[in-house]
Amino acid sequence: MIKTLEWTDAGVRFLDQTKLPAEETYVTCATWEEVADAIRTMVVRGAPAIGVAAAMGIALGARDAEGDHVAEFRRNFEKICEEMSTTRPTAVNLFWAIERMRTRFEASVEMPVKQIHQALITEAQRIYVEDLAANEALSKHGAALLPASGGVLTHCNAGALATAGGYGTALGVIRAAVEAGKKLHVFADETRPVLQGSRLTAWELQKDGIPTTVIADNMAGAMMQKGKIAAVVVGADRVAANGDTANKIGTYTVAVLAKEHGIPFYVAAPFSSIDLETPDGSKIPIEQRAAREVTHIGGTRIAPEGVKVENPAFDVTPNALIAAIITERGVARPPFAESLRKLAGSSS
Repeated sequence: MIKTLEWTDAGVRFLDQTKLPAEETYVTCATWEEVADAIRTMVVRGAPAIGVAAAMGIALGARDAEGDHVAEFRRNFEKICEEMSTTRPTAVNLFWAIERMRTRFEASVEMPVKQIHQALITEAQRIYVEDLAANEALSKHGAALLPASGGVLTHCNAGALATAGGYGTALGVIRAAVEAGKKLHVFADETRPVLQGSRLTAWELQKDGIPTTVIADNMAGAMMQKGKIAAVVVGADRVAANGDTANKIGTYTVAVLAKEHGIPFYVAAPFSSIDLETPDGSKIPIEQRAAREVTHIGGTRIAPEGVKVENPAFDVTPNALIAAIITERGVARPPFAESLRKLAGSSS
């Protein structure tokens, strides 16, 4: 099992994803500010993992906050929550986890401060365990949708590295299908500009011994045209109430190509990624990241000095392009406004 992150007495320990695949390096964030920075700089990334990391960062900050009175503790706690909410605005799991921690705090305010500390640590660890279980469950639901054999295209990384560890989401579906005996070959889009597909997805699947071919993002259409792709499965940072889905930039392009070639396009995400308060994709905030991610690869400049750059981290795939949304509670199919709300009322 890949341990993406874990709680330790010294702080929150992360596998540094900015160093993969060249180095498998772990870093320990000893303060909540360091955890927030790890989220911003993509030491840890992927919506489910961001949610777990934020919860652990809040617990860490609460544990180490000064003051023995609840009023003072509340001020510090709210500051931590507010700062954490600014780290990656598209990932709804971030806000879901922060609200979970706020709810736990409010349920514990009658306790002595030291007991509130422990309640928050316990809640963060519970969120971690729940994420592992959710990803395993959704992976089993999704495995049945994949063909008995053939190529499966992925975009970005939605594996163990994007979650608390274990199965992952989109890659979890593939893992579960392979474990069930299906003969699949993964085509991993490299995923410009940060190359999560070539750096992270390929690294994960090689570790599992699952056949994998890395392709440049602009090769996906040609692979489909040649009949090499039987299905597409991706993750999600946020799914709106109508099924519109925000995922890593370039996902929309892949979905359009899949539709044109009659290839099913699946989204795999835990229910913490479903945002029923956001009516459609036009209301999903899209994070804008630094120009350097586009103008440089590693330390090497690949664009002229001073050129203008657009770098949205995500795009939105309209629900009409999505065949199914796979969650731990089951598989939602069109019309998603109905099927997602039905799953929201389910606890299994």
